[in-house]
This record gives sequence, C-alpha cells and structure tokens, in this order.
Amino acid sequence: MELKRKLYKELLNWKNYSNGSTAMLIKGARRVGKSYICEQFGKNEYKSVINIDFSNAPNEIKDYFYNETNNFDTFFNKLSAFYRTRLYKRESLFIFDEVQRFPRARELIKHLVADGRYDYIETGSLISIKQNVKDILLPSEEEEIEMHPMDFEEFLWAMDDETTIAFLRMCFEKMVPLGQALHRKVMNDFRQYMLVGGMPQSVLAYIGEKDYAASDKAKRKILSLYRNDITKFATGYESKVTAIFDSIPGQLSKKEKKYKLSSLGKNARLREYEDAFMWLSDGMIVNPCFNATEPNVGLALSFDHATHKLYMADTGLLVTHAFSDNSYSGNELYRAILLDKLHINEGMLTENIAAQTLRSNGHRLFFYSRSNTNNRKNMMEIDFLIKIDKKINPIEVKSSVYRAHSSLDKFRRKFSKSLGDAYVLYTKDVMIKDGVIHLPLYMAMLL
Repeated sequence: MELKRKLYKELLNWKNYSNGSTAMLIKGARRVGKSYICEQFGKNEYKSVINIDFSNAPNEIKDYFYNETNNFDTFFNKLSAFYRTRLYKRESLFIFDEVQRFPRARELIKHLVADGRYDYIETGSLISIKQNVKDILLPSEEEEIEMHPMDFEEFLWAMDDETTIAFLRMCFEKMVPLGQALHRKVMNDFRQYMLVGGMPQSVLAYIGEKDYAASDKAKRKILSLYRNDITKFATGYESKVTAIFDSIPGQLSKKEKKYKLSSLGKNARLREYEDAFMWLSDGMIVNPCFNATEPNVGLALSFDHATHKLYMADTGLLVTHAFSDNSYSGNELYRAILLDKLHINEGMLTENIAAQTLRSNGHRLFFYSRSNTNNRKNMMEIDFLIKIDKKINPIEVKSSVYRAHSSLDKFRRKFSKSLGDAYVLYTKDVMIKDGVIHLPLYMAMLL
C-alpha cells in the first residue's frame, strides 16, 4: 500500500520552480519515510532514477566521487553503467540516501547543480552534527526541508478517510462545534493515531487488521534501531545520550515536565550533557521546547537554553518507549486510551501529541514558566507559545476533567499587548468561553 504524504507536493513545487538550480535535502529521523517518498517521487515524476544509499554503497561508487569528478561525462557514464540505468538530461533524478554517511557527496552538490544535467535529492538524519560536516564546505545550492512523522490527516488518508479534515477546517474557521456524535468519532480516530503514531512502518502494520500488537512490534524495532544508532554514532558520549533517551517517559509523566538534569545524576551539569541533547534533537528523535522568559520581546530572543522540556518526536513511539520492558499486552496506556479512561499519564500523552503536531506545522516550541515561592499568585506555567501573524498565542493542554485555566488568565493579563488568541487544547468539542478558544486536541493541526 502506498502512503500519501504532504511532502510529495512540496517536492513537486521544488522541482517546478527550481528547474535544476538547487538540490533538495530532506532531514528527518530514521524510519520517518524519507527514502520511501524519494523513491515514490522519482518513479512518478522522472524518466529514470539512480538511488545511491550511502549506508551500504560499495567502495567502487565512493571512489567515483573522489576520482572521477574532474570529468562529469565519465562520472555519469560510470554511474549509469553500474546501476544499469539510462540517464536523460533534465529528466533524471539522483537520490543520495543517508548522505550524512558520505559528506563528500554532499560537498559535491555545488558542482553537480552547476553542471545542470540532472536533479538531486539528498536524505539524511543527524545531518549537522560535527562529525558529519567536518572538513566539508556546505553547498549554498542546497535547500532544506524537514520530514516529520505522519500527521493526523495523513493517518486518516491511510485509513481511507479523505473527507473528515475538510469538515474540521470548516468548523475551525467558523468556530462552531462538530456535534457530539461526530466529535466522538473523530476523537476515537485520534486516540488510535496517538497509540499507533506516525511512523510509516507502524501505520502500515496497524491499518490492515487494526492490529495494535503488530504496530507495537514495528515501533519496538524502530526504538531498537535508535538505540543502535546511539551506540554507533554518538561517539564519546553514547552513555549520556542513552540516559537522556531512557529518561524521557519518566520526565513527561511528572506534573512538572521541565527536564530535570538531577534525574541523570546528583552532580549532572548541562555543559556535560549539551552534546547529548543536541544529538537527539539533530536526529529529530525528540522535540525540545524552551522557556521564553520574556515573550513580549520575542520568543527566540528571550529563551532560556538551560530550561527546557523534551518531547518524543512521535507519540506512538512514546507509548511503546514508556513500557518497553513489558509486552504489548502489559501496556497500560493502550487499555486506558481504548477504554476512554486515560487518567494514567494523561498529561504525558496529550502534551506530547500537541508538541508533535505544532512542530510538524512548522512552529518552534516554546513555553513560559514563572516561579515565585513567596507568592504563589505570581506563579504560572503555559504549555506552549506559538507565533501567528506576529502575535504570541498561548496554549494550555488540559485533561478532560479540568476546571480552570488560572495560569492562562494570569498570562493574558500580564502580556495582553503582545497576545493574539489564547487556546485550550482538550478532549471535548469546540467552545469559546471567557475569551479563550477551546479546541479538541485533533484541531491542534490547524493552528
């Protein structure tokens, strides 16, 4: 089964406006679907495709990139012969898969683009850590695009539903509720999405027989792959990366979700773990969210690098990661979500899916936290801050049983001049109350 991804349209736009003047680099976590979308795009939009996977490319191919590039006629002829693929001027695509494993190919993009004969798409994870850009000149002819796990709309497409999201958009634009029956149905679909996640292998394992056990098995393989990558590529600080990775579910299950370095060791210091946090972020395995200490002067200008939250990039992986020591049948989150009794670690999942959705929409993640031990009335915590039309929009993520949003009210009073709309994301239908827009969690994708 072919999975429909929104990135395909962006690649098509690039092909049309670029017309060979730039290469496209697709950044994303391992197993997020980068190779698949490239192969699908190449097969549909070009006369021929040569896909060079640098994770297992033979030395003979790598030698061409070092020894034959002074004459591109010879270079292309040898690649054409090796892959038994005829090349057509302006109608053939080269895919440099896992290009971070062979930086020489990335450096050569400048000259390949200038040659102008063919199009080039690169894929990579951990694309900008030091060891993968060491001693190379990064090409200015390279455009970048991020690929995230499948969003809720793409998940519904895989479930053969191409109508629901259009109706949700209409309700969002008019700010009207869906109605009890439809909201219940969409929320049920969204619960499935939270459990399965957006990693294509997990989605494909699930959609045939609605088999959560098969999905869980696929996710365990992905988590195992991530662990192997940490061992192989986080050279010199792999134990620190592993410690952070393993602690994520525990950190998110607490009411106070700011990452506590003390959980890694009594004397742990940020400077000792900074490279490890960067590794997980660069690999797009996690979505970091930073504290914007003075949001009225700009989110990116005022963020505190030392105070952050760390979400998993895919909520389905978080569900499996949280119970990785147990079998699927022992995973309490599956039962809680399916039986609509999600009080166990509810905040962990709802905040994570909100972070995942906002990040895939292109928002950088910020939150606001203010402590005052002398006067609790001055304390406030806003889960997310996003910028829309130059205005700051505060977002609180709430459980289905919440009664008030006191932090949001205090924040609105304090920063009223800088604010746009204020939102609560929760499990009920659309509602506007006391000047706050309440949206069901599945509508986070429309922000």
